[in-house]
Amino acid sequence: MNLTDRQSDILAAARGQGRVLVDNLASSFAVTPQTIRRDLNELCLRGLLARVHGGAMPANSVSNVGYEDRRHLFTAEKALIGAAAAAQISENSSLAINIGTTTEQVARALYRHRDLVVITNNINVVNILTGSPAKELILTGGVVRQSDGGIVGDAAVEFIRQFRVDCAVIGASSMDQDGAVLDYDYREVLVARAMIANARRVILVADHQKFERSAPVRICDLSDIDMFVTDRQPAAQFIEACATNEVEIVVAEEAGSFATENEHD
Repeated sequence: MNLTDRQSDILAAARGQGRVLVDNLASSFAVTPQTIRRDLNELCLRGLLARVHGGAMPANSVSNVGYEDRRHLFTAEKALIGAAAAAQISENSSLAINIGTTTEQVARALYRHRDLVVITNNINVVNILTGSPAKELILTGGVVRQSDGGIVGDAAVEFIRQFRVDCAVIGASSMDQDGAVLDYDYREVLVARAMIANARRVILVADHQKFERSAPVRICDLSDIDMFVTDRQPAAQFIEACATNEVEIVVAEEAGSFATENEHD
């Protein structure tokens, strides 16, 4: 699901000009307005642009793509990430999983794991794991966000603080090359921070597109992470930041094998 050359040029034009118009783009690229609209819709679905009357403009960095739309973005890549992350989690362990379409793929890949204790603020994770050999599924209390099934708020944070889990599986909406892990909703971030603070090991899962997005609320930094599981080799700057913070990088591959960097005994 890489961008086409035309879509990349449209995105660059929108960022440079602040706004692009369908008719002007159709003329510039010698294609039909319908073709441009499809390109704009794809870029908007990825959270890179936002539609306005007659065209599009760069997406507002303080709003996220709709949850159902995110489910259809990079689905194959997220499934690979989920399998790679699940391979790092042993049976008979406790873990916390936060809200996110990628963390849901981790839950799917964990379905056959036995004797897990799973604590989550994600109703979808409970639904995915119901009927599995997992020993116990624990859903936090708090305010249910109907748009995505996430449970947020002070009650969820306080509930998580009662536990000390073997592993926290954390997703993010955006990542900076310097290692900042970011999201849009501060209430969701507080829950993720509580999971990180109360876990012996933290696995961050995110596809490569998260480096192309911007979000305003910091979840954590690489110093809080033990392993980063993704679908593509990150840029050199990020790899260096991982090495500095002793974060192992796992790159999921099609064949089901996983390339690792910065592995520490």
